[in-house]
Amino acid sequence: MKFRLTVFSCVLAMAMCLMAQDKNKSVVVVNIKGVERVPVSVETTGGSAAADAFNASLKRNLAISGYFELRASGGAVRITGNPGAVVSAAGVGPNKMTVKTNKAFADAKAARMAAREFVDAIVNVQTGAKGFACERIVFADRKGKDNGELYTCYPDGYDIRQLTQDRHAVVGPRWAPNKEDIYYTGFLQKTPLVYRIAASTGKRELLASFKGLATGAAIAPDGKRCAIILSFQGNPELYVFDMSAKMINRMTRTQRASEASPCWNKTGTKIVYVSDETRQPQIYLLDVATKKSTRLTRTGSQNTNPDWGPDGRIVYASKRGGQNVLVVMDPAKGEASARVVTAPGAWEHPSWAADGRHVVAESNGAIYIVDTDPKVVEAKERPIQLFRNAGHWMNPSWCR
Repeated sequence: MKFRLTVFSCVLAMAMCLMAQDKNKSVVVVNIKGVERVPVSVETTGGSAAADAFNASLKRNLAISGYFELRASGGAVRITGNPGAVVSAAGVGPNKMTVKTNKAFADAKAARMAAREFVDAIVNVQTGAKGFACERIVFADRKGKDNGELYTCYPDGYDIRQLTQDRHAVVGPRWAPNKEDIYYTGFLQKTPLVYRIAASTGKRELLASFKGLATGAAIAPDGKRCAIILSFQGNPELYVFDMSAKMINRMTRTQRASEASPCWNKTGTKIVYVSDETRQPQIYLLDVATKKSTRLTRTGSQNTNPDWGPDGRIVYASKRGGQNVLVVMDPAKGEASARVVTAPGAWEHPSWAADGRHVVAESNGAIYIVDTDPKVVEAKERPIQLFRNAGHWMNPSWCR
């Protein structure tokens, strides 16, 4: 059966304020262990493979968004209708907030994509926040000591797609700003080199032929420069590579240290990276124009895997008391602003979502979505596992 689904909303930004002024018309917010969430009920019909796929993805994406509490019926936000003609409604009268759907989809895969678009629209209308349901996650599956492959999927855990079939180790995949290209370190030629692969086609090419190792590639927001770790002049150092001019600019000179994991800020003027200059991995901040570096972290015996979020905060893995936690820090305020957002464990490789609230990270061979909202952290809610497929899943990176 073929359904029709198009996302549109008929809501003004000020509707939230108007609704809050009238208790009889407002969206009811529930408190769950101190965490405020809007009750939402999905009261849609199913019966076909496409309809059932739409409903399953709809519920999953609402649940992982962090803003809603699923109910069987009678939610403050009610989602009703047949997949292909679904309405999300909250409130009454002139302040009623609605999101409707009307776009064609004929199979389960297209139905899930329609549901993701619908949830992102609901999140935006109800909260003003940016949804992340449509933004893919890339990650690796380590199949052996020197054997791994790249995969992508959506945050709901559906539609997993294998990108490589090389039977060689892969590490550190990251999205380019165009949301299509993925840069990663591969061992196809035994030595680590950086490759670019297209997420939609699987077409791949070597970034450049460098002597020695090349790893940790991170593309600047302008899409023209690449922060990269190279060893052709000795120990691994941080460089900026102009991909059009094929020119490199050395950023660090630490003769007895190694650098790793560079990441740009949103203006492309600064790079956060890891160095073991103090004999333990710590996080540093580099001004690209002046090449001046400042040490950011001192708490924790190892601080690694930094990722710079859309709101300017950095998330990273920190080893404390023999275990790893994820920490969020505002680099402008330094470690005084650092806040642990997970229970102690084996957390590594965090990557921000587009909403600046959630991160994806690995722990013990599985991938999780972590809500960094202070109330959620205080309530000690468990992170949500992306999927439960067999494998050793690692190195996730969220497209945004």
